[in-house]
Amino acid sequence: MPAEPGLRDAIRALDGRSYGEYRRIGRRTWALAGLDLTLEHVQGDPFAAPSRVLLDIPSGALGLPAFAIGTRDARRATADFLHRVTASALRATAGGAVPTGSIRGRGGGRRSGGSGKLDMLRVGQEVLERTALVVDDDGAARVRLTAGLPAAGRRILGRAAAELLADRLPAIVLNAIGAGRFRIEALRRHVEAVEDQVALRASLPEHGLIAFLAEGAVLPRASGVDDRPLLEALPLAVPGTLCAEIDAPHRGRLRGLGVRAGVTLIAGGGYHGKSTLLDALARSVYDHVPGDGRDACVTREDAVCIRAEDGRSVRGVDLRPFIRNLPLDRSTESFETDDASGSTSQAAAIVEALEAGARTLLIDEDTAATNFMIRDARMRRLVPAVREPITPFLDRVRQLFDERGISSILVVGGAGDYLDVADSVVRMDTYEPQDATDEARKVAVELPLASGAAPAAPDTWADAAPRRPRPESLDASRGPKAERVRSRSTRAIEFGSEEIDVSLVAQLVDPAQCRLIGDVLLALSRGRCDGRASVVELLDRVEESYRVSGIEEVAERTFGDRASVRRYELAAAINRLRSLRVDH
Repeated sequence: MPAEPGLRDAIRALDGRSYGEYRRIGRRTWALAGLDLTLEHVQGDPFAAPSRVLLDIPSGALGLPAFAIGTRDARRATADFLHRVTASALRATAGGAVPTGSIRGRGGGRRSGGSGKLDMLRVGQEVLERTALVVDDDGAARVRLTAGLPAAGRRILGRAAAELLADRLPAIVLNAIGAGRFRIEALRRHVEAVEDQVALRASLPEHGLIAFLAEGAVLPRASGVDDRPLLEALPLAVPGTLCAEIDAPHRGRLRGLGVRAGVTLIAGGGYHGKSTLLDALARSVYDHVPGDGRDACVTREDAVCIRAEDGRSVRGVDLRPFIRNLPLDRSTESFETDDASGSTSQAAAIVEALEAGARTLLIDEDTAATNFMIRDARMRRLVPAVREPITPFLDRVRQLFDERGISSILVVGGAGDYLDVADSVVRMDTYEPQDATDEARKVAVELPLASGAAPAAPDTWADAAPRRPRPESLDASRGPKAERVRSRSTRAIEFGSEEIDVSLVAQLVDPAQCRLIGDVLLALSRGRCDGRASVVELLDRVEESYRVSGIEEVAERTFGDRASVRRYELAAAINRLRSLRVDH
């Protein structure tokens, strides 16, 4: 639809009318100097959630260089860079924040609610595909932001609104990211940092690695609620025996800590950096911005954090590799519970992750169920295997790698039994990694496990039947009420009458990812889940939509607060839906 002229006059004509009259200018595209503006959603009340605005900026107005749009990864990095620049410019302007009822603006009257406030999705340290700013392969861009349409009480301030939408907003955006306005070298660093991380991650298999952390990286974070690098942290130093070298397309040959495929233990004293190292590995499935400290650190994209989650639901999961022979002959081939124990939830998490395609498991002893991880000699003697339904992870971890190629990285501080099954041992000492593999093997020989404590020869791994979600179990409605889907940070997703607890899904790093998960669940509830497709097939379909059309194809229309999410976190949310029912 061609853009219409006259936005300024159309808004001024609404001056003094009731707030609902703003809808007259909504869902129409207006031509302004250098861009087109569409009010995709008009708030119904000045105190409601702000209006959603789409700006279409043609390639000529941006003047992006070829390096910034040549590949999909380059466009993702460019979009992220422009997003940060635009958001900063919006918040730096006087129109970026207007205290409720405190300012008299042009157009007269005291302003109500979020009048005049312009905002854009907040972003973290990761470079994710987002709906807030999308760059096309021809260099054009779509920018989505929010605007509080000016009002006095519930009356439209037409002149103030015209100034906001027709003058101030386009000027702020084009002055921030219009042709020649941004620092080209800063954009180049942003794009090259992402391209290096993508290339490093892709080259891990040919080097026999599942992760690579460049020497000099800064792994500790500022705090538990601030993901920026800790300023006084020690840069990562890497001993020669743990060193790997990989070529990056822009930074050249990099030297760093190479984590090889197999079973890797991270050991060391408390507070010496074991969990910090594992957290860095978990976050390095994502690309990071330049200067983050982890912007030359990569982990295979299919690495998944596993932990115990007391009280979560489990639906139709084949737990036989870890739990069988329950009392009263209860089967675990298609296990169901509304209140899983720590060991059961951890077993289910592993099986579910493998079902979704995970090839690397990340486990911290501190967040694991002890009776799932190990059984020492005394307990094996007191409770023989025939009376113990749980096969500890210790008995399966080698089989997972030797027979299925599934690697594991485990933080261990007290479970020395794992020394017998490890391929390599990294000991952290004052945040510095040391190669303790030979020493660990010597300890294992000199202090052998007591009789009966060694890992048992594992049974054959049972291949699970595909799980097919029933469509009626994915219901976004609240009884007779309309569909309801929304998220609360990275803690929970409201879906219909349920709340999905995702607070312990460690690799959900941005609230915008939870919003996209909600959109996918909504699409499944509207017919994309047909009862014939398995969980894996549904995940494959979502990924194919990403690949072909980007996340805009999956996200609910008009929202600029969605971000890409991996199949593993999407699967985790589906699996934690208490209403879920599956067939085999």
